[in-house]
Amino acid sequence: MSESVRSVVVGTAGHIDHGKTALVRALTGVDTDRLPEEKKRGITIDLGFASLDTVAADNTPARISFVDVPGHHHFIHNMLAGAGCIDAVLLVVSAEEGVKPQTEEHLAICTLLGIRRGLTVITKADAVSDADLERVRSQVQAFLSGTFLDSDAVILPVSAHTGQGLEELRSRLSSLAMGTSRRKPDYVTRLPLDRAFVMKGFGTVVTGTLLSGTLRTGQAVALEPGSNIARVRGMQTHRRTEERVSSGSRVALNLAGIDVSDVSRGQTIIERGTLTAVTSIDVEASLLAGSKELKHRATVHFHAFTADTLATVSLYGYKAAEAAAHRLMRLKLHRPIVLVPGDRFVLRQCSPPATIGGGRVLDAHPLPHLRKAKCLAWLDALKDTSLEQQILQRVARRGTVGLSLQMLRTETGLIVEALHRIAEPLIKDGRLVLVPGEIWLTREAIESGAKKIVSRLKIETRVGGLKRSELKSQVDLSTEIFDFLLDRLLREQSLKQQGEVVFPAETGQPIANPDSKLLSAIASAYEASGLAAPLASEVASNLKLSNGEMRRLMTLLLRDKTLIRMGTDELYIHRTALEKLRTQIRELHGEALDVARFKQITGLSRKYAIPLLEYLDRERITRKDGDRRIVL
Repeated sequence: MSESVRSVVVGTAGHIDHGKTALVRALTGVDTDRLPEEKKRGITIDLGFASLDTVAADNTPARISFVDVPGHHHFIHNMLAGAGCIDAVLLVVSAEEGVKPQTEEHLAICTLLGIRRGLTVITKADAVSDADLERVRSQVQAFLSGTFLDSDAVILPVSAHTGQGLEELRSRLSSLAMGTSRRKPDYVTRLPLDRAFVMKGFGTVVTGTLLSGTLRTGQAVALEPGSNIARVRGMQTHRRTEERVSSGSRVALNLAGIDVSDVSRGQTIIERGTLTAVTSIDVEASLLAGSKELKHRATVHFHAFTADTLATVSLYGYKAAEAAAHRLMRLKLHRPIVLVPGDRFVLRQCSPPATIGGGRVLDAHPLPHLRKAKCLAWLDALKDTSLEQQILQRVARRGTVGLSLQMLRTETGLIVEALHRIAEPLIKDGRLVLVPGEIWLTREAIESGAKKIVSRLKIETRVGGLKRSELKSQVDLSTEIFDFLLDRLLREQSLKQQGEVVFPAETGQPIANPDSKLLSAIASAYEASGLAAPLASEVASNLKLSNGEMRRLMTLLLRDKTLIRMGTDELYIHRTALEKLRTQIRELHGEALDVARFKQITGLSRKYAIPLLEYLDRERITRKDGDRRIVL
């Protein structure tokens, strides 16, 4: 869809048989009831879609995409799947019946989902007297008092049968497109799927509302959860073929490389390697007035965008949340869903089924094993602060481990360019530092890491110094951060280095290690070979070492973790080669990896590939899943 076309996604809301579908048909000419059962029963069961091309008040083209939702309480899960991705609501009340239970629940859901714009119409205006119409209008006005629709104040009487009020409604919908924008250029691509089907001659087709980012024909995408990869063969917005679409658009994608049986409502299309589906989230939730209290460890239905699952509630403070309360809580989802901070959700109790509350996600990647009191304080500081401060807080909580740019993108949903731009003031004043490997550390973490190195060296130093590799193994820092901090300390002359040995500046020169030349020669041979490491017997032969002497020297290299032994075979890999492999595989975050693809990536034979994959499993870089690995 052209960038110049204003786009707004409007969802209908209201009680069953109040005329939502008939109104959309009168506005667009499209009957959104597509299922045979819907035709037979005369009610909407699943989501329906239509569009209206119009002109906004500034004479620019506008497209209103309608998501028509069911009004029957038995199909509330379908209503929630449609309401989760809309920009504005068209609240429909029948002149014959007035405000009914689903009118109330639908408006409450829209409020919980953070929808703040919309229009209210009274349908079937031709079916009642003027006096009855005025009575219903007064009832609706009182009902809307204090809600987000109260500020718009306009309640339009319309008739899909006679056409009464439709022109004014079209005009107000055009104005709605002027004031509502879903374009999110700073966020990664996300398309929650609401339909998946097979079209003869094309194959798998999916539809949804593009929440953020862009999609283009030919692009490779991933479907989460599931880690399935597909390619966008073709793309349409309301039956118009497009080469590129932006956020805010209703999109139909023809996908290549995936069977429709592997696709379902609730999955999300993303750019490969950007986001992952999660099962544990920290949220800020509000309960509706009149709802039952929500207890610690209660099970609820969780709805976000087109996905839903059961979830277990973990309340910070354990005390039950009462009606109308606002609480911070952790939700443990029974099925994974793609979520980022700021996403809205709805909670419903299981029995009897009813909407009880909702809120927004604060953290979709909470740190495991963090004390609740510390986590609560962190969330409380995070919930109302700026994006700049949120980035600083996310990096700060990682301490001297740091936070990679890739993981920060996954945590926030922001594209790399936006992260750099937002963090620029923090980097300029030294509160954030970007170290090699695109890892961010706070100023406090830099000072703490440097202190850790100096302290450990002073405590553990032997006859004046420690080998650089041995020092690294004792301070629990990644290679990138250790090298950055150590080089900084050397430049500041807080420490000194002679050969491979590092020592405090005040201790003078270290005593030379008689094995240092041979150890360095062995380490260099393995480092030069990378992942395709030689046999120890070959290295010993080249250096003219006996088997016993080679075993002694290899033990020293294994002890200070210069070399790492792979499994039970006589296979040893230099630590720098393994660090490079870890970095390379981490870039495939969220993707599936089998032995064949690993061999292709590394250029190694199966002899090396299997033990290296097992090493990655042990290091929690990958997780074995049948015949493949998922990159964590």
